[in-house]
Amino acid sequence: MRAARVEWRLFVSMLANLIGALLAFSYFRFIDDMALGRPGGEHGTLTFFVVGLLTLLVIGAAWATHWARPLGRVRAGSKDADDWREARRRAVQLPYMMTLITACGWAMAGLIWGVFEPLAQGRFVPTQALRQIFGITFVAGPVSTAFVFFGTERLWRKELPTFFPEGDVSTVTGVVRLRVRARLLVIFLMFGTVPLSLLGVMAYRRALRLLQSDPAAAARLVDNMLVTIVFIVAVGVVSAIGLAVFVAHSVAAPLRDLQTAMGRVERGDLQTRCPVVGNDELGTVAEGFNRMVVGLREREFLRETFGKYVSPEVRDEILSGRLSLEGQAREVTILFADLRDFTPWVEATDPRDVVRELNGYFTEMNEAIRRHRGLVLQFIGDEIEAVFGAPVADPTHAEMALRAALEMRERLSRLNAERQRAAKPPLRHGIGIHTGRVLAGNIGSAERLSYALVGDPVNLASRIQDLNKQFGSDILVSGTTRTLLDGRFVLSPLPSVRVKGSTVELEIYRLA
Repeated sequence: MRAARVEWRLFVSMLANLIGALLAFSYFRFIDDMALGRPGGEHGTLTFFVVGLLTLLVIGAAWATHWARPLGRVRAGSKDADDWREARRRAVQLPYMMTLITACGWAMAGLIWGVFEPLAQGRFVPTQALRQIFGITFVAGPVSTAFVFFGTERLWRKELPTFFPEGDVSTVTGVVRLRVRARLLVIFLMFGTVPLSLLGVMAYRRALRLLQSDPAAAARLVDNMLVTIVFIVAVGVVSAIGLAVFVAHSVAAPLRDLQTAMGRVERGDLQTRCPVVGNDELGTVAEGFNRMVVGLREREFLRETFGKYVSPEVRDEILSGRLSLEGQAREVTILFADLRDFTPWVEATDPRDVVRELNGYFTEMNEAIRRHRGLVLQFIGDEIEAVFGAPVADPTHAEMALRAALEMRERLSRLNAERQRAAKPPLRHGIGIHTGRVLAGNIGSAERLSYALVGDPVNLASRIQDLNKQFGSDILVSGTTRTLLDGRFVLSPLPSVRVKGSTVELEIYRLA
């Protein structure tokens, strides 16, 4: 696998360098044919050309292969932390390293054919050497190097996620970061300076030759300038279009991926990820988007989890920030429900069955309370404490509490029918409902808080629930709660009682 990856990277490099070689040949053929010191621009002996080219290819291939070894070890399945750390660092730098190898290759090519070959043939002229180095290293070299960088970067983006499955490219330190602005400036400057340099060299060379030519030769030189200008324009346009496509893709592709990922999130897909394909600003934006999606996913999880404890309306009010959970004094209706004969049932039943059946009972009762905009504050053993009218104010809190109690009665009846079919004893419970003014808010320690009610009405509601044992009833309502009802409930009066902790007698009603 590693060899295959190196091969296609070298193929991209060779393809781009072939473009540069054609550009260098055309430069010396049409623009500065005297730089080679021979008519027609012949480029030394064939043997020297083959040896020089093979030398550059071997050095470049060996350099790239050696540098890519940490990537190959990871792709081969290495789990070593040091291998992964180094591979991640080099994965980020690979386009830059291929660019560096290419740039060094063109610098060496300038020296080989500008200095070493003329020295070997005994025709070294400093001015011609400088002109050859300029044509090879500073005309063809930059164009080839730019194609290598953008071509390698484009192909490598498909492999980069292998080394960064979490998309944390920005965490790698000590690497080159080529910003979007920098890469655009480099390309614009290249196509602003290289063509001008070529035109300048051409104009200077033709001017010198015109001064030394007879009228007939001068006319031919002027005609030849038209061909040269057409060539420069054609090569410049082709190179500009090619590099413009690469540059545009290097910016547009990550933005398109981001746009696609945003569309999926907008449709509710919070499992989506935007691929991080670089360590520039676009990569940073993609990482930020992924962190945002993780935050949305956590918020949605919190929302769904919180929704198991409170009604959807209460949940949305709290999570939106429109509802304060600080201490507030307000009038609410409190409901307590308690299972009867719970201790004997526990002692006679397998503990796992107790937990399963108790959870089933709590599920049914909690659903009834939530359906009527109530909030279950806590489950205490076999007891349920719920509130209506907090934390979201509700003017019909007393009515909602009674409706919830009636549904709890109905749900328990259905549950007992199922238990009867399974030859299990029925469950009985008592419900007490009372209305009063309490302090409601988050109460607890710095590490753990719970939404709770504080005040005498809470104790009275619990005492009223306990009176069901005395009256043989299942739902009792206080006189205070009755005054807030509209008369649509059938309430039978019971003898007034004085409960523990109270100095006055309470009016008690049985809910039919």
